[in-house]
Amino acid sequence: MEIDVLTLFPEMFAPVLATSIVKIAQEKHLASFRLVNIRDFTGDRHRTVDDRPFGGGPGMVMKPEPVFDAVEHTEALSETPATRVLLTPQGERLTQALAKEFADEPRLLLICGHYEGFDERIRLGLKPREVSIGDYVLTGGELPAMVLIDAVVRLIPGVLGAEDSLSEESFSKGLLEYPHYTRPRAYRGMDVPEVLLSGNHEEIRRWREQEAKKRTDERRGLEN
Repeated sequence: MEIDVLTLFPEMFAPVLATSIVKIAQEKHLASFRLVNIRDFTGDRHRTVDDRPFGGGPGMVMKPEPVFDAVEHTEALSETPATRVLLTPQGERLTQALAKEFADEPRLLLICGHYEGFDERIRLGLKPREVSIGDYVLTGGELPAMVLIDAVVRLIPGVLGAEDSLSEESFSKGLLEYPHYTRPRAYRGMDVPEVLLSGNHEEIRRWREQEAKKRTDERRGLEN
């Protein structure tokens, strides 16, 4: 998978791309990244990417010209068609299902906003998928882009060593994950449930399924 990131702060991504599962994906040649500074597509000596909103109001808005130019330049660097993704609080919520959908794409182009948001013509003209990681406001789209990258890359076939672990994770079946235990068997008055020590795989499977449903109902209010 190719992942392009258009941002005003490409330096923010260095530690994320060089760590853990994302690093492993690159070492296995299953994912590659291209960081593009939107400021490189400005035409003035101040490298201006924002301006005051028409009609007044607080803050600044990202201008359309550098974003359009950055997108068109970056897409031309590869023959692989890109799925454009705009990180914005107004977008559809990032879920495990959406992450899986993106993991099946050959190329993603992530556009990170800043300031008060984007000129509306960026959304209208580029027609990206709009994605949010939650109903709260962040300083920019860089952190949401990192969250999306982590959620997507680990779902690319071959990235994780234990492929069957994906089917056991939270949200893989619409449920939160069941509780986990390891050694020691007893710790500060808290014991490992006896069923996990029984060696009966069917009983363990049923217990885990029940616990997952119970936890999901308690924490998400779902009926399962």
